[in-house]
Amino acid sequence: MKLRIGQIKVLPKKGKVQDNFCLLMEILHRREESLDVVITPECFLDGYIAREKEVTEKDLFSYSLDPGNSPYGEEIKKWAKKENCWVILGCTRQEEKKVYNSALVFNRAGNLVGWYDKIHCQTHDRKFSPGSRLPVFSSDFGFFGVMICADRRWPETVRCLALKGARIIFNPTFGMHDERNLAMMRTRSYESEIFIVFTHPRQALVTGPEGEIITNETNKSRKLVVTEINLDRVDRVRAGECSHLRDLRQEVYQW
Repeated sequence: MKLRIGQIKVLPKKGKVQDNFCLLMEILHRREESLDVVITPECFLDGYIAREKEVTEKDLFSYSLDPGNSPYGEEIKKWAKKENCWVILGCTRQEEKKVYNSALVFNRAGNLVGWYDKIHCQTHDRKFSPGSRLPVFSSDFGFFGVMICADRRWPETVRCLALKGARIIFNPTFGMHDERNLAMMRTRSYESEIFIVFTHPRQALVTGPEGEIITNETNKSRKLVVTEINLDRVDRVRAGECSHLRDLRQEVYQW
């Protein structure tokens, strides 16, 4: 099955939620081709304000969204429904007295079907409450997963999502995007036989189930990078003679 993915590749303004949302919608409205999925960088709406040293956990509430009561969420729902497109939106999410580094997931019908909360929170991310689960989402193109930025450093993140049936992982991020990261993302895709869509303000990277680079766009003038992939390739690789997932020896992996 073919999938057209649009990666938002632009640096958002620190703490300017309204400005960043308007920028996102401007990019989406100006696109020239139909898309199946749109994904933003990590904490795109607030410009990842948590990285600023003077910003406290309490301050983050001023930049956070309540998914059930957000005008930005409502506009995304309308756009997703009108364009028949999934949206993975990076933001700071509030729930009761906690804030999370999250990715909201909207389906083609414009429904908010859930969200993913970053589980590996280090340094400035300790201002957030860490997530506690690795869900897979059901879609018209099969199961997919979401991880956020540093989550990719732990191979268990990708492996767990792959074992749960995901054939593609959407990865909003804001951090490291150097040669080391390129090697890591190729390895993560190869070892778990999966597509990974790494979406950074400065880089749109897509790696495939055999560890290949499909897209690696760093041109600052490209604000929306579109890549078409065929998810059937995952099935073929996983059905091969040397499938990593099929030949796992989980009974001996103990520590």
